[in-house]
Amino acid sequence: MVSVKRTAARMLFGSRYNKVPWGQRVYVRPGERLMREAQWRLKLRSARVMSLEEYKATVPLGEIEEFLSCMMCGDSRQQPLFEPTGGRTWRYRVVRCPSCGFLYRNPNIRPERLGDLYANSYSSFLTGKYAANRQRRYQLTMDAFAPVFEHGEGRRLLDFGCGAGLFLELAEQRGFDAVGVDLSPDSVEQANARLTKARAYFGAPEDVPEIAAGGFDVITLWSVLAHLPRPLEDFERFRHLLAPEGVLLILTVNAGSLLLKAYESGWSGFTKNHLMFYSSATLPTLLGRTGFSGVAYAPHYGDTIEAGTSQLPGPLRARLRRAVENSDGGNMMRALAFADDEAISRWGQRLRVRRL
Repeated sequence: MVSVKRTAARMLFGSRYNKVPWGQRVYVRPGERLMREAQWRLKLRSARVMSLEEYKATVPLGEIEEFLSCMMCGDSRQQPLFEPTGGRTWRYRVVRCPSCGFLYRNPNIRPERLGDLYANSYSSFLTGKYAANRQRRYQLTMDAFAPVFEHGEGRRLLDFGCGAGLFLELAEQRGFDAVGVDLSPDSVEQANARLTKARAYFGAPEDVPEIAAGGFDVITLWSVLAHLPRPLEDFERFRHLLAPEGVLLILTVNAGSLLLKAYESGWSGFTKNHLMFYSSATLPTLLGRTGFSGVAYAPHYGDTIEAGTSQLPGPLRARLRRAVENSDGGNMMRALAFADDEAISRWGQRLRVRRL
C-alpha cells in the first residue's frame, strides 16, 4: 500500500517536492489538501459504527485498561479507526465518537494506573532528543499569545505536567511566580535542580497546599492534554484554581490535522502515552462543560517556519501558511481558554475569541 501511494505521488507531483519534509508536503503540494479531506470523508463513511458491547466483544482488555464511552458527549457507540503501534513495544486502538467526532484511545488507561506510564525514567525522554527544541516551541507559542506572557511580574503561574522544568525556567525568567507539578519523580528532581525561584512538586495539585489554594493568573498545559484520562474532572479543577481574569494555555496534538488524515495510524500524534485527541471542533465542548467562557486559537505553521530557520523557498512557505490557515490550523493545536468574561476583555482584544 505504501509503495502504491508513493508511485501515485510521483506520477502526480514528479520530484519537485522530494526535498520538502514529510510533515510539510501535505500543505504545499497542489490539490493535496482537498484530496486528504476527501480521503477522510470516505474513511468515516466506510468505518463501521458499533455498540460498546459489540466493541468489547472484539477487543482484548489490558491489565491497566478500561473501556470508555465518549468523554465529551457520553455516547457509548464506537467507530474504530486506527491501530497505532510502536513496533513490538506498544499498540493500542483509537476510536471516534459518531455523535461529536471526538477521538480517543479505547480501551484507555485507568486513572489510578496512569503513573505506570511515567515511572521508568520518563525524564530521560523529556531531556533527550525531545527537549532539543522545546524551549524554542514555548517561546514561539508565548509570542503567539503575546499579551498574556510579555510580563509576569506580580502574577502566579502553574505549569501542570511540568516535566523537567524547561518551561518553568522560562517562566521565572519572565518574572512569573511559578510552580509546577508532575507525575514523574525523577523529572521533578531534575526540574528543581534547574530552577532558581520556581519550584516543581511531585503529585497532583490537591497534594500541594500552595497549589491547592488556587489564585493562579495563568495555567499552562504543554503537551499534557492528550495524557489526561479524566479531562472533565481535571478541567473543573483548573477552572477552580484560576483567579478572576485567569487564562489556561494549551499546546497539544491536533486531531483535525491534515497529517492525521494523510498518515492515519502512522500519525506522529499517536504516541505511547497519548490517551485522547482533540481538535478545534471538540475542545470547546470540554471547556464549555467545565466553566470556561471562551477560547482562542493560534495557527501552528511548524517551529522552523515560525523561527525563520526553514529551508523551504519563500513561495512554498507562503503556500504552507495559507494552507494551515484555511484548513486545520497545523499539526499542533495552540489554544488559550478564558476563565470568565473579564479575562476575555483583558487578554482577548488581539485574538479571535469564540465565546462558549
